[in-house]
Amino acid sequence: MEWNQLQYFQTVAQIQHFTRAAEILSISQPALSRSIARLEEELGVPLFERQGRMVSLNRYGEIFLKRVNRAIQEINDGQQEIQNLIHPSHGSVSIGFIHTLGTNLIPDLLGLFRKNYPNINFQLFQNGASMILDQLEAAEIDFCLCSPTQTREGVRWVKLFTEELFVIVPNDHRLAKRSSIKLNEVAEDPFILVKKGYGLREITEQICNEAGFIPNVTFEGEEVGTIAGLVGAKLGVALIPHIKGLDMTKISLLRVSQPICQRVIGIAWIEGRYLSPAAKRFKQFVLDHFCQFE
Repeated sequence: MEWNQLQYFQTVAQIQHFTRAAEILSISQPALSRSIARLEEELGVPLFERQGRMVSLNRYGEIFLKRVNRAIQEINDGQQEIQNLIHPSHGSVSIGFIHTLGTNLIPDLLGLFRKNYPNINFQLFQNGASMILDQLEAAEIDFCLCSPTQTREGVRWVKLFTEELFVIVPNDHRLAKRSSIKLNEVAEDPFILVKKGYGLREITEQICNEAGFIPNVTFEGEEVGTIAGLVGAKLGVALIPHIKGLDMTKISLLRVSQPICQRVIGIAWIEGRYLSPAAKRFKQFVLDHFCQFE
């Protein structure tokens, strides 16, 4: 069994198509097919179900892929550890974060960090909380910044800060001139929420439930800027954090007096997984940065 056979198998399992996998691997399709066939012969079982040009893992393939992924990850980690020893002040950190943190928080954090570590680079991924946690578990990122979600095995989450959530309404809304409201005062209004799978969606539904109603969701989006635009177009109301730079010309921001409207943001990583010196420095920097505001 050769190393490239494992890489070839992993790629075919991901792409589920021999021709496209061969293009990605920069080898011919017949050569890829022969390599997989030799691997299956060595293991004594087929790994794929063939369906024309498409393939899918069978039961044996699914079992083997878990081990192959782990083996390849270990080798990659080993190579990275060696490079980190050779270049301790360099490196790369990968972070996933929810959309609402991308406008101010992440740029501010990275700007402060890079003042001390200018040779450390970053890969950034924005998505809903459940999606970036999936990336974290799959070792695609080092950390994610998000609200706490359902417990996931091996994931360590540490609180960083709490932020207030506000109701936004169109400027000509009946409550627009108020400085604060009770949330149940907009119970009959159409709501504009982020999509399911986003932490802010879950938090909004929980808070509305505390206020004694289920929001009537008429529009869903991914970006708070889009949601604010829909509110400004008089299509509903929404519950969002206050974000610097948000266009406020057509909307009014209202504080909620009851119930408490806030969310908690934290940093998550996989307990026990290897972190490069660069990733460790960034994690400690983030924890220290927010500790000073407690």
